[in-house]
Amino acid sequence: MKKKPKTTVVFGFDMETDIGSWTPFYEGLQNGTPRILELLDKHGITATFYFTGDSVRKHPQTVKAVQAAKHEVGCHTLFHETVGDSLFDIPGMMPLLPEEVENRLKVATEWVEEVSGERPVSFRAPRLFGSTTMVNALDKLGYVSDASLPMYYYKTMLGPYHPSRKDWTREGKLKIVELPNFADLSMKSKDPYGRDLDQWPLFRTEGAAPLMKHIRNFITYCAGRDVDPFLCFYFHPWEFWPMIEGDIHYGEGAVRPDPFIIKGCGDVAVREFDKLVKELKKEGAEFHQAQQVARSMS
Repeated sequence: MKKKPKTTVVFGFDMETDIGSWTPFYEGLQNGTPRILELLDKHGITATFYFTGDSVRKHPQTVKAVQAAKHEVGCHTLFHETVGDSLFDIPGMMPLLPEEVENRLKVATEWVEEVSGERPVSFRAPRLFGSTTMVNALDKLGYVSDASLPMYYYKTMLGPYHPSRKDWTREGKLKIVELPNFADLSMKSKDPYGRDLDQWPLFRTEGAAPLMKHIRNFITYCAGRDVDPFLCFYFHPWEFWPMIEGDIHYGEGAVRPDPFIIKGCGDVAVREFDKLVKELKKEGAEFHQAQQVARSMS
């Protein structure tokens, strides 16, 4: 009888300003994080929380709460900036120059360490905009895992791997371990960038059941390639707290996020995340921190 494949799940929470780069507020981080911690405790699972340097300095108590609950504290850049290659244009969000990346990551790492008391060893780039330069810098800084690779875009790797020094999307000999972010590769994309393969934020816009359909499709896809399914997810604390609807005003204008960005934030996200965990457990999934997956490959 063929052995049932082992399904590994990494839940990563990107600890940033509300609605990503569209606001300077931290309502979600302050009020959504306790709800996330309660859910994880309820199910007895562990996760990785990727903090920006700015967020740890402004909300050290949230960092301490995550640590007290025995979860991993990782890094998510200094101010949610683009440290890698832009996969698509976002006005006003220019990537750092390659020669700026290593020092920027060094400072972000130090800020997280100052507040947490522990040097972070797991990283995720905002918007999954990573690069070979970024991964080489992380490896040099002593990181053991990077969860930045967007599977929906590159489609090169299905599970954790040591990336190449010359091409972070391919296997190589760097010490750091790359964790690809889940996408349903069994689908045929209708988007020029493949973004419809990426299933964020389906759990709250349509529900846990539609997301599980894509997860099961991916598990079958992996089985056909004799690969154990690896599911790395990215969530945000602001998704677990109601967000501002309509225009968000600033001194010189306003922004209006697309409706799907904030749909279901708050109670819906809490309810559907709870369902998602239950369904993943039925699939026999094992839940790990990013650093745990990476260290198991050393």
